[in-house]
Amino acid sequence: MAGEGSRLRGANQAVLKPFVPVLGRPLISYTLDTLIHAGIKTLNLVVGYESERMIAQVKQLIPPNLSVAFIENRDWQKQNGISLLAAAGHISRAFLLTMSDHLFDDRTVDRLLDSFDSDFLNVAVDRKLDSIFDLEDAMKVRTRGNRVTDIGKKLSDYDAIDIGLFVCPVEIFDYFERAKSRSGRNDCSLADGVRLMAGNDKVRAIDIGDGWWQDVDTPSMLRHAERKMSASYELNPG
Repeated sequence: MAGEGSRLRGANQAVLKPFVPVLGRPLISYTLDTLIHAGIKTLNLVVGYESERMIAQVKQLIPPNLSVAFIENRDWQKQNGISLLAAAGHISRAFLLTMSDHLFDDRTVDRLLDSFDSDFLNVAVDRKLDSIFDLEDAMKVRTRGNRVTDIGKKLSDYDAIDIGLFVCPVEIFDYFERAKSRSGRNDCSLADGVRLMAGNDKVRAIDIGDGWWQDVDTPSMLRHAERKMSASYELNPG
């Protein structure tokens, strides 16, 4: 949650992206609910843009049964791979990685946690391509069996979408350091690091099946998420 979130907030600088209302609740509160439901007890939040205000506001939402640490990414203007690298040294075993602006239903997270292999980078993917909102903006994935062979928004040959949910081995940090060094700009994206690991046959794709998710990067994505969530609530009011 280190970025500025300018595409969603637009000219409104008063509300930080993780606190943009989604059906009347802060966006980040849904992430916290999902992680708690999945049995997560310890959470590391990478912050950057307006970090002091971000931390103060998040603390008000943390339930007492969740242990939370804040990791500051001072290079938050760079790509999201640098935010992941900020956590190196804070984590010593396989971990769940997610974005603060992605919404998931509980079964999606459960499926990943029930299926991961700690020797690999495990990427949750959606193969329901005709259901993807704003496919052009989505992170495309090419697979062979259950292995990821390539990833990128501009892929023309792909069969799945990366939904922004991973279970990572600790060695991921070594790959991302290499991706950063190779860039020539001391920078890298998540896709850069995943692509490097895929080249060594280290990335597994885990299909979310009928699970639901939505990236919330723009106002239109937010409206779409609210419509889907409202419809789901009407079907499952309990």
